[in-house]
Amino acid sequence: MDRNHRVFRGFSNAVLALVSLAALLPFWLLISASLTEETTAVKQGFRFLPQVFSTEAYRFMASSWVLFGRAYLISIIVTTLGIAIGIAVTLPLGYVIAREGLPGRKVLTFLIIFTMMFNGGLVATYLMYTVTFHIKDTLWALIVPNMVTNAFFVIMIKNYFQYSIPKELFEATRIDGASEFAMFTRIAAPLAKPIAATLALMTGVSYWNDWMNGLYYLDNQKLYGIQNLLNAIATSTRYLAQGAGVGVRLPTETVRMAAAVIAVLPIMIAYPFFQEYFVRGITMGGVKE
Repeated sequence: MDRNHRVFRGFSNAVLALVSLAALLPFWLLISASLTEETTAVKQGFRFLPQVFSTEAYRFMASSWVLFGRAYLISIIVTTLGIAIGIAVTLPLGYVIAREGLPGRKVLTFLIIFTMMFNGGLVATYLMYTVTFHIKDTLWALIVPNMVTNAFFVIMIKNYFQYSIPKELFEATRIDGASEFAMFTRIAAPLAKPIAATLALMTGVSYWNDWMNGLYYLDNQKLYGIQNLLNAIATSTRYLAQGAGVGVRLPTETVRMAAAVIAVLPIMIAYPFFQEYFVRGITMGGVKE
C-alpha cells in the first residue's frame, strides 16, 4: 500500500467518522433530553448530558400506557401488515415485468413508471380513498395509501430479477416443463432473499414513520399510531391531559423526547439484522450489470 493510498484511506475514514458522529449526536441529545428533569429542561434547555437526571417522563408514559401502548400496538400491526402485503404484491409484480416476452409486460412497466412521475393530486387521492374505498377512520387508512405508491420498490425488484439471477436457470426450468408460477416460487422467490429483506426494511421504515395518512384519514384518535400520537403531543399538550387526573403535573417537554426515543427504538434495533441484506439488495436491485 503506497503512501498516497494510505493518506486517502485515512482521510476517507476521518470524513466517515465525522458523518457518523453527526448522525449519532441528535439521537444522543434526544436520549439525554428524555432523561432530564422537566423544570430544568424548560428553564435551561437540553444538553448532551442531563443536568438533573430524571426518569419522570418514562414513568409518566408507563402510567399512561393505555394511551401510548395502544398507539404502539397499532403501529406494530400496521407495519407488520404493510410489510407482508407489500412483499406479497411487489415481488410477483416485479417478477412479471422482469420476464421478457410475458403478455402485458410493457403496459405494466409504463403504468408503474408513469405513477413515479405523475399523481392525481391530494384532493383526487383523498376522494378516492374516502368515497370509493371507504377507508376513512379504519386501520386500512394507515396501510392502503403506502401500499399502492411503491413504484420505486417495484422497479428495484424488477432490476434484481432481471440482472442478478442468471437467465439460464429460468430457461433450464422451462425446458423441464415448469410454468411461470413454478419458476417464480421455486427459483425467483428463494433467490430473492436479499432484495426481499431490503424491501421489508424500507417498507417497514415507511410505515413506522408515516403520520401523514393518519392526519388525512383519521378523526378517531383511538386509531392513532405512535407517530400520530407524537404529532398530537407536539401540537397540543392538552392531548396528554386526556389520560391524566386533575392536578397532575404533565412533563410535556421531556415526554415528547421520551416518546420519540420509544418510537425510534424498533428501527434502530431491526436495522443491524437487515444491514447485510440491505446493502446487497440495494446494490443488486439498483445497478444494471
